[in-house]
Parts: sequence; structure tokens; C-alpha cells
Amino acid sequence: MEAALNPAIPHTCDVLVVGGGINGAGIARDLAGRGFKVLLVEQHDLAAHTSSSSTKLIHGGLRYLEHREFSLVRKALQEREVLLRSAPHIIKPLRFVMPHDPHMRPAWLIRLGLFLYDHLARREVLPGSRGVALRGHRLGAPLQTRFKRGFVYSDGWVDDARLVVLNAMDARERGATVLTRTRCVRATRGEQGWTVRLQREALTPQGQPGLHTVKARMLVNAAGPWAHAFLRDVASAPGGEALTRHSLRLVKGSHIVVPRLFEHEHAYIFQARDGRIIFAIPYEQKFTLIGTTDVEVPSMPDQARISDEETAYLCEQASAYFRAPVQPDMVLWSYAGVRPLLEDAHADASAVTRDYLLETCAHGAPLMTVWGGKITTYRKLAEEAATQIGQMLGDGRGAWTRQSRLPGGDLDAWIGPPLRPDRDMQAFLSRWRHKHPWLPLALAERWTKAYGARAERVLGGATTPAGLGREVAPGLYECELRYLVRHEWARSADDVLWRRSKLGLHLTPEQRLQVQAWMAAAVQGAVTAGTVGAEVVPAMAEAT
Repeated sequence: MEAALNPAIPHTCDVLVVGGGINGAGIARDLAGRGFKVLLVEQHDLAAHTSSSSTKLIHGGLRYLEHREFSLVRKALQEREVLLRSAPHIIKPLRFVMPHDPHMRPAWLIRLGLFLYDHLARREVLPGSRGVALRGHRLGAPLQTRFKRGFVYSDGWVDDARLVVLNAMDARERGATVLTRTRCVRATRGEQGWTVRLQREALTPQGQPGLHTVKARMLVNAAGPWAHAFLRDVASAPGGEALTRHSLRLVKGSHIVVPRLFEHEHAYIFQARDGRIIFAIPYEQKFTLIGTTDVEVPSMPDQARISDEETAYLCEQASAYFRAPVQPDMVLWSYAGVRPLLEDAHADASAVTRDYLLETCAHGAPLMTVWGGKITTYRKLAEEAATQIGQMLGDGRGAWTRQSRLPGGDLDAWIGPPLRPDRDMQAFLSRWRHKHPWLPLALAERWTKAYGARAERVLGGATTPAGLGREVAPGLYECELRYLVRHEWARSADDVLWRRSKLGLHLTPEQRLQVQAWMAAAVQGAVTAGTVGAEVVPAMAEAT
């Protein structure tokens, strides 16, 4: 099934999900796989906010052990290898180095914490923790000489925005309708269902936004940082009935990207003097990602941005561990996201629980609101949500996602039965390169890691460099842009350069503008040709 720029909006559905972040996309996918008629609406692009602004880790949350959140840690640890197997192209194992600072915690306490971390859930792929002598070791080379010993343990890395897109793709392929740039402006509850008013963004600056009414048996509020505002300002029930008893605590987490600080592929975890945890992670071959902060904000801003104080803080904390100081003028890119944490009366924002709560209300048409959560546990959250939704709708269809793979994650046709996700990806790259030896190595590696087995669809049958189309920017060809518009809801340069990929980091401002011009022409060409809602790719070829 192909995604067009403007797919038809159904008049009715079983479940309407508001919010195209990881939780909304995960719930829509799970429900669609159980056979429900699902409509997912997102006011901006998929993963445009919190879900593309994480530290990009699939992890149990080692620091949550200190807050005695053993249930949350166990649940997250159980999910690590489930997710690794479901999408080995965008999720990979990552080893972390924790330098031991005697002024922070005694070594025996760290060993105890790592023992729990290793054994709270079964591991088959990820190796366990161990001690390491840092002096004279490559892992200690970037660190200050005062760090003599440390510990190494395992977690996972994820391309967070692509994880959202793949869940939305799978939802669509299982029958869901996914609408981006579509705002829910009013949702009114009745005895038999919800009447929902949707406003679609115009495809071009000259166009007019479209208004549509949809009848839904059930409404799911997965609006993330906007969840409480949605219940307050958009959803309504007869007689002014309160739709929730809970509230959110909005905490901004910011990250910086600097030139690569070390040559190996391990990440570092540091503890700041104020007790917070800072990560330094290899990123996009040439860079190091450092984060995150925990800054409480009173309301959801239109666009979250890092402050000068946060930048200085991250540089200061990294400089306390690395030999070479990290300075604010080294920052090449930064991003910030607002995490919607369930209010739990903790004074310290970094101590607020990252667990989730599914609040249901079945007086009249049923409503579910998703509070909190973290990217690692999104699949489990979606599974629990879909089960509860089925029960509320009187249709208890079974769970299915634990053993499933996301689009591109099924490599069997290339390498046979899967063994280990990391080794499977190495084998896949080798065989894909063997089939397409004329492709530049860097391009083949990027495509296989971004698209997995669906890299073949990106290629579009091309057998020579000419078949890739024009190179719109270094390493970015027209065939890939067409694929992203057709299959992945990309509408702008930002969608392509900062969410579907991180190519924006590697391009100059002028090169980014070239991508912007191509995307604008593609969308305008589809509208002019009258192919919006049908086959858009030929029109895009003519427009460019």
C-alpha cells in the first residue's frame, strides 16, 4: 500500500488516536494488527517533537534503580532484546563505559547495581557487565588521568524518529489510516461514540485547510506533552464531566552535538556533581552526542530549544571527565524535547518517574489517555493499551507484536533465519553490497541501516548510478526522496534531513536549501498535476 500526500479520510472508525509520537504510532500499529479500524492523526510531522528528541537509547535506566523503580527497570530490560530483534537495522547493541569516581559512590555499590541490571531480565544478545582498568586502555584514553578504573555494561541505541515512522508504516500496511499535519480541533463525546472535527493543513501556501468530521467508537489521547491541554481545550463531554484526575509534569531535556571526542564505538555514562546522569555517545560517524538536562517548564512551548545555561551545563559536565575540554563554541547542533512525565510529587525533576499510566474512562463513549512513558517501553505500553481498548469495545483480540518485526527488519530472505541482530545486519550489508556492487559504500551502509530489507524499494529497480536520479545534495538522490514522500509522509526538507535521516548534520546550509527546493517542487507538482490522493511520484518527477 502506498502513502499519498493526501489520503482519504474515513467517515467512521473504531478507534481514533490523537498523537503521532512513539506511543500513538505504537498503539495504532497494535490495534490495526488486531483488526480494528484505526485512524491516527498528528498535528505536525510524525515524531516532530519529543519522540525525535530523546537520547536515542533503548535502556533499562540504570539510574532508576537508585529511585527503587525496580518494576520499571525490569519492564524496560525485558523490552531491549525484543526491540533489537524487531528492527535490527535501526536498533543496535551499545556498550557503555562508566568511569569510577570514588567521590561519588563506592565501587561495591556500583557492582551491586550492575549485577541487578544484568539479572533483572533475561539476556540472550547483550553481554553482561565487567570491570575495566582504564589506564593504558583505549577506553580510558579520552578521559582524565584521575580515572583509574571503570565498569562496562550493555544497553541499546535507536534511531528514535525512524522507530516512530516504521510503526506508522506498519500500522498503515495493516489497514490503519495515518494523517500527518492534521489537527484535532474538537472532540465531542456522546453515548454511542465520539464526533471528532479534524483540520488538515493545506498542501501548499496557496491552498486552503480542509475540515472533516469523523465518528469514532473510541478516542485515544496520545498527545504527549499536549495530553492535558487536549482534554482541557479540545475534548468535551456532556454536562462538563471531568475527563481526567491526573496532570503532567513537563521536563525539558536538551542535547548538544560536537565533533567526535573519541575514536572507539563505546559510549560513556557520567554522573554529574548534582546527581544527574550525562551520556556521551558516538553519533553519525563524525560526532559525539552529549545529553541530557532536566529542566522543568511551566507549559508546552511551540518549539523547545536549548538554553545557553543548558549548553554550558552539558559542556561543564563533559569537561569534568574528558581530557580535552568541551566548549560551547564546539557545538555544531543542538536539540531539545519536552518529556511529559506523570506528576508524582517529586521535588527533583530528574527523579520523576518515567513509567506510564493508561487512564480509561468508559462513561459513555470510551476514552483512553496515555500519561508518561519512555521510548524503551513503547511496545509494551501499546500492547497493554490495545488489550484494554479491545475489552472496552467488547472485542478481546490477542496480542501479537512481541514476535513481530517492523518494516525492513525481516532479513530472512537475504540471510536466512535470524541469529544475532548485530551479526545479522553485518551479513545483510555484505549480501546487499554483493548484489549492488556499483553503489557507493557509504550510501549502501546508510541505506541498509535506515531502511533494512526495504532498501531494495528505495533503489526502485535501479541497476546503474543513473537510475538513482539527480544527486540533490551529497549522498541524497532523487530516488530516496521519492521513496520518503511516497512511503514515509515526508513533506519538507526538515522531515528528510532531521527526522527520516540526520543528513542535515553533514550538509551545508546551501545544500539543505537545495533539498528544500526539491521537496517544495515535488509537492507543488503533485498538486498541480491533480495526483494528490492518488499516485504522486510521476508528478514529482515532472516537477523536478
